[in-house]
Amino acid sequence: MFDIGLINFRRLNVNDLDYMYKWLNHGYAAEWYGKKQFTMKEIEEKYLPYINNEKPTQAYLILYDDKPIGYIQTYRIQDYEDYAKAIDVDENASGLDLFIGEDDYIHKGLGKYIISKFLDEIVFALYDTESCILGPEPDNIAAIKTYEKVGFKHIKTVETEDGAEYIMRLGKDEFTKFLGEY
Repeated sequence: MFDIGLINFRRLNVNDLDYMYKWLNHGYAAEWYGKKQFTMKEIEEKYLPYINNEKPTQAYLILYDDKPIGYIQTYRIQDYEDYAKAIDVDENASGLDLFIGEDDYIHKGLGKYIISKFLDEIVFALYDTESCILGPEPDNIAAIKTYEKVGFKHIKTVETEDGAEYIMRLGKDEFTKFLGEY
């Protein structure tokens, strides 16, 4: 049993890159988030610009009882012009990507609480956004079901430079956060 009050977020820092390397190369996250083996150099090239505020993505670790268990990020869709064109969303929207990297926390029902808390504390508080957009792979049924539990609805499937994405949307006015203990 998990206490959802123990879920927190901390900005990603350079000391966290070992977690990213581990999670993106082994286990469940590796199946869906990149589908290749990453070198530490590739991890650094991808995440150091977020850490150093050289790119407009806000990167965080997901913590449970102060233990890093996964990764979550948000960004304004319009800050990534090619992606904005590919998904064709014409409102002030924020994107969201995440994975749980620690096996003991996967498929335990925490995802909806992590997403809900992140939307409440970060996404809808950080930017003046109308909605949040997610783009899981169409075959990632477990993720899609979790997003639906939070209230995300499928709006279209598109082809991006990273492959097919099952675009889901949740309006700020439609968002109701999960409360209580799990």
